[in-house]
Amino acid sequence: MELGYLKNGITDIAGLDNMDDLAAVAIQSPNFFGCIEDLQAAGEKTHYNKALFIASFTEALAYGLLKSPGAQGADIVCGEGQSLGIPRSFGGPALGMLASRKKFMRSLPGRLVGKTKDLDGNRGFVLTLATREQHIRREKATSNICTNNSLCALTAVMYMASLGGTGFRELADLNRDKAEYLKKGLKNAGCKIAFETPTFNEFVVEFPNGFEATCERLMKKNIVPGLSLAPYYPELADHYLLCVTETKSRDDMDALVREVQS
Repeated sequence: MELGYLKNGITDIAGLDNMDDLAAVAIQSPNFFGCIEDLQAAGEKTHYNKALFIASFTEALAYGLLKSPGAQGADIVCGEGQSLGIPRSFGGPALGMLASRKKFMRSLPGRLVGKTKDLDGNRGFVLTLATREQHIRREKATSNICTNNSLCALTAVMYMASLGGTGFRELADLNRDKAEYLKKGLKNAGCKIAFETPTFNEFVVEFPNGFEATCERLMKKNIVPGLSLAPYYPELADHYLLCVTETKSRDDMDALVREVQS
């Protein structure tokens, strides 16, 4: 079951008390809107209902500023570590991260089975966490592509070691500050910031009606003005999700604000 969201952009956990046979609750922070969730409160309510609390993330750098999910009561934590020095490379490979409390370590699966549909719409199942070497005799294996996960992990370790704890926090600060700079610029340009909840490096902007034409004009100039949320949340028409990282300069952000105003 998918939980809804409140007017401030965070997950509505009020409905958990009415659920029977609740096994686990998974909450992403920062969430899809970039809003920082109250993991402490979510964890307490989840544990009150005798369920496991799972915290996830898509931006590990956020925890250079935020208290770790484990310190806020998470039993299992999982997320994406691509931004830890790993190039985008047209979508992959990336770095999945998974951790748990010590008492759950022996229960973590070595293989996960995912449910999907084939081209004809028939239900099917596929292993989503398993190395090819588990199914190919070593002497017959002709590819070592699956060992790339180790290379990604090594890259992330080197990246974090080069930054150090202080550098990691400074980089997180830079991401947050740049996002706030763009947020303020767009607000001064007449746009509305959808949610008042603190965010990290992503936030939702409500542009004026008819922004689609402006969006097309910007795309022709190789400027991506954000991700339209209408396909995901029909009630959020004219709302766009924007992201700012350390790779974006002040000139880049000022240019976007000027184009939106023109």
